Parts: sequence; C-alpha cells; structure tokens
Amino acid sequence: MYVATQEIQISYADTDMMGVIYHANYIKWLELGRTRLIEDIGYDYMEMEKAGYYAPVYNLEITYEKPVKLGDRVFVKTWVDVNQGLRTVYGFQIVNGEGEVCAKGSTTHIVVRKENEKFKPVQFKKAFPEWFQKYEEIKRK
Repeated sequence: MYVATQEIQISYADTDMMGVIYHANYIKWLELGRTRLIEDIGYDYMEMEKAGYYAPVYNLEITYEKPVKLGDRVFVKTWVDVNQGLRTVYGFQIVNGEGEVCAKGSTTHIVVRKENEKFKPVQFKKAFPEWFQKYEEIKRK
C-alpha cells in the first residue's frame, strides 16, 4: 500500500473562535492530500479534466479525534482504500507533528463526463485503464 504525505501550512484565518482549526478546513486538506497522491504516482487531475472528465466527491466521512491548533505542524496522509469500477475510496489520516491522529476518514469519488449534467458515473477502469491499474497496485490490501 502506498501512502502519500502532504504537509499543510496553517494560517490564523484557518482557526475558529476557540483557537482551533475550523472543521470545514479539514475537507480542503483532504483534497490537497488526494492531489499529492495522484501526483506522486505520476498522474495529473487536470489531465483528467482536459480529457473531458471530472471526479467529484460522492461521499465524505470524517471523524475528529484531536484538535489542531495554530502553530501545530500537520500532515495529511492519503491512500487508495477501495478501487472499484465506478467508485474510488481514498482513506486519510490527519496527523500532527508528534504523529498523533487528529482526524481520519474517507472520501469516495466517481468519474463523470463533463458534458453529462446529471453526473452519471462512468467506469474509471474504462476511461483511464492505466490509472485504474496503478491504483490496483498501490491500494490497501
């Protein structure tokens, strides 16, 4: 299993009234982690879009275990958890500089054609066979 690691730069604007990172900012971090994984294995999400496809989020699950605060070092670790014909599930952990898990969960993505306004899923395996195969090689076993 391959795990991509992306360090996150935290700013004051990321915090809430309690001085911790506002919960919705974690979702942005998941996208940064997924992008890091895709780039690490030699692909580019923008190339998918140029080919006429999107990979929107179908489902998101996140559990917050420990607050992240301004000044903390934080990393998002991302991997392919499940790789099916229609859905890809990315697992993630957000960890602090001490290696403690602060949040964990998954995002599920589907592949759709840009011109299909209803976002009807297409087979990732058929649209991007090499990319799909690479995910098969690196996914969690």
